[in-house]
Amino acid sequence: MVGFDTSDDAAVYRLSDELAMIQTVDFFPPVVDDPYTFGQIAAANSISDVYAMGGVPRLAMNLMCFPSCLSLDIIKEMLEGGYSKVKEAGAIIAGGHTIEDNEPKYGLCVTGFAQPKDILANSTAREGDLLVLTKPIGTGILSTAAMADLLEEEHYRTMVAIMSELNRAAQETMMPFHPHACTDITGFGFLGHVQEMAGGSRLTAELYSKDVPIIGKALALARDGIIPAGAYRNMQFLEGKVRVGAQVAQEVADALFDPQTSGGLLIALPEERAVPLLRELEGKTLCAAVVGRMMAKADVDVIVR
Repeated sequence: MVGFDTSDDAAVYRLSDELAMIQTVDFFPPVVDDPYTFGQIAAANSISDVYAMGGVPRLAMNLMCFPSCLSLDIIKEMLEGGYSKVKEAGAIIAGGHTIEDNEPKYGLCVTGFAQPKDILANSTAREGDLLVLTKPIGTGILSTAAMADLLEEEHYRTMVAIMSELNRAAQETMMPFHPHACTDITGFGFLGHVQEMAGGSRLTAELYSKDVPIIGKALALARDGIIPAGAYRNMQFLEGKVRVGAQVAQEVADALFDPQTSGGLLIALPEERAVPLLRELEGKTLCAAVVGRMMAKADVDVIVR
């Protein structure tokens, strides 16, 4: 049903007229020092792709790389952190695979299921759809600051809470409103994933920068030049596809390119369903904001105002 064509979040294979299987995999090096917390974040990030496709995760397999000098207690904590999020998602760990490597890495291969009619792609938005975002952005900037010991404990806790939050509530809440398209915000940054949705749908996304929820501390750090290298790679890749208006503050523009780990869902649906969805999401997700609208195809895929 869904393959490589549109850079979607996961592969989908129709098993029958009533059942489709969603398959995804993701793993990466630590983004925080605490192994249990890293395990939680990596698992939440891996599971998120199933939610973005409109599915429910059921099975997960651990993927881990670690150096021989790494304490078994640290490995155990990573796995326990991952297990806690898999359990929270209502899925089970069904084994996994480990290899020796110079740098620790952890993540999951996740299998989810949905009825074929409920599968969501990132390339099926329609003209006039509003875009709803369920987590604030800026965690890449915060994690860059944390690695340089420039982040206070309060803001570190905020970053961890965002990255370890499952998108389960967002998925469960959005499905009754029959979205046209969905994706999750991860390494390509907010603008990168909006561009994939707009380009794949053969539309242009008009974004309202003042309405995009950005972590306040991330904006302050961006003003000081604390920008992850991945943001510059995203800017380079999106050159000619995204146009940022001159009125948009530089730190805001930088945050919009910021690569996220385990970001929120970006949901496209008509205005008459988006407004009640916002009401339903209130208190269930870290944020719920209309950040833009899909319009007829222009000369670029994304226009930021």
